[in-house]
Amino acid sequence: MRAPQQDRSRLTRHRLLDATVDCLAEFGWSATTVAVVAQRAGVSRGAAQHHFPTREDLITAALEFMFDSRMEQARREVTELPAGEGRTEAVVARLVDYYTGTLFKAALQVWTAAAADPELRARVLPLEERFGRIAHRTAVESLGVDDSDPAVRRLVQATLDLARGLGLADVLTDDSRRRADIVKSWAAQLDAALAPVGAANTVV
Repeated sequence: MRAPQQDRSRLTRHRLLDATVDCLAEFGWSATTVAVVAQRAGVSRGAAQHHFPTREDLITAALEFMFDSRMEQARREVTELPAGEGRTEAVVARLVDYYTGTLFKAALQVWTAAAADPELRARVLPLEERFGRIAHRTAVESLGVDDSDPAVRRLVQATLDLARGLGLADVLTDDSRRRADIVKSWAAQLDAALAPVGAANTVV
């Protein structure tokens, strides 16, 4: 009986975490209460509080869970990227997708609230730093570059900063058409900038 009970508990937890991210992205920080999330997940408030005693526990756990899931998916997707011409644009487009999806919109709500709440900020900062490291590593692996070179590291970080900025621009309006043009243009510039670095690194 223990295994089915554990499975049900795990399923309830995942439903709560998924519902939390959806509520944050759709309703915002103030409206994302434990009661609202529990209703969205189809569980009782008591069950929600059994897994997550406080609202802050629920929200930070949801963001951590979704970040981990999204980055794990990104690592698997590396094998699906085209080789050769077009790869850089595909990588940049995928990175931008990370910052224009539901998870980023949910995280943005939490970061905004954390700016005025020291206790929440203390919870969120380690998560944000960890996500930044993982996103950088994923970008490096996807591009197939060596970021021990300071120039490459700066280019990768600039790409992530660009993706984050495009994500912010997409919060209020659909910016997809302009975003596609910017992705294409930046990918071309990134290819041009990385080529000399790659050539220098292959010189014996």
